[in-house]
Amino acid sequence: MNHTKTFMLLAALTALFGAVGFWVGGAGGMIIALGVAVAMNAFAYWNADKMVLRHFRAVAVGPDHPDAFIRNYAQDTVALAQRAAMPVPKIYVIDNPQPNAFATGRNPENAAVAATTGLLRLLTREEIRGVMAHELAHVKNRDTLTMTVTATIAGAVAMLANFAMFFSPRDSAGNSNPIAGIAIMVLAPIAASIVQMAISRSREYEADRVGAEIAGDPQSLASALDKIERYARGQLNIDAERNPATAHMFIINPLAGRGADNLFSTHPNTKNRIEALMKLGAGMGLRPLGGSNPPAAEGGRTSVPMV
Repeated sequence: MNHTKTFMLLAALTALFGAVGFWVGGAGGMIIALGVAVAMNAFAYWNADKMVLRHFRAVAVGPDHPDAFIRNYAQDTVALAQRAAMPVPKIYVIDNPQPNAFATGRNPENAAVAATTGLLRLLTREEIRGVMAHELAHVKNRDTLTMTVTATIAGAVAMLANFAMFFSPRDSAGNSNPIAGIAIMVLAPIAASIVQMAISRSREYEADRVGAEIAGDPQSLASALDKIERYARGQLNIDAERNPATAHMFIINPLAGRGADNLFSTHPNTKNRIEALMKLGAGMGLRPLGGSNPPAAEGGRTSVPMV
């Protein structure tokens, strides 16, 4: 269902690009805008993983790390990748108090996953496994490619909207229509962004489902999402605030005060994600979890040293 939704949203975004492009610049304008957008996003596709890991000062770790909790995190990620029959990604830790994680890389053969020290402090080992299974699902589903295509088309729409400043659309009589040009400049990028974010939300739901299957434990991922949502709101992620364009990469929106689910949200409502995971767990015959999770459940840790 989420794959179908993604396809329909991509089709809608493509149709928007075609309509705006033909109205503003005709076939020639469409080709120019698409060409520039493809070039920009092709560079990002091949280099974004290195750029984002450098931006968050991520440090590579391995299954033989001297710290037991980081070692468990790395070993479990390797085991989950093997269980999912996919290449083992590079594994990183980010020294940041906000509990969060993300995956990056242009394909499963060139992927990386990263978790913050805040996540390793807060969650149990089972919950960390659930989170990393979610991130591996993004890699397996090639969501980076999907979002690159989406960004390409959305960027082309925005570029065409800028063209409207100089080439106002014309009516059937060939007269310039500046009002229509202003409307395109304002509304087209907004519409493209709404569709782009809707695609991002649908990929999160799909990664939750596939990740739960990889880990074999939907409830641990649901528990992890509940904890991360509650505690991420109280921790400012300065690096994410400096580069909001990376927000869609994280398992929970890292931007302070932007957790509400709406048309402009990159992530679906966490409560809805938890409910979907609990239903999946019930379908697998698992008993529902009782009560709420404490701030630092048994099995977590009070501190994780810098790596």
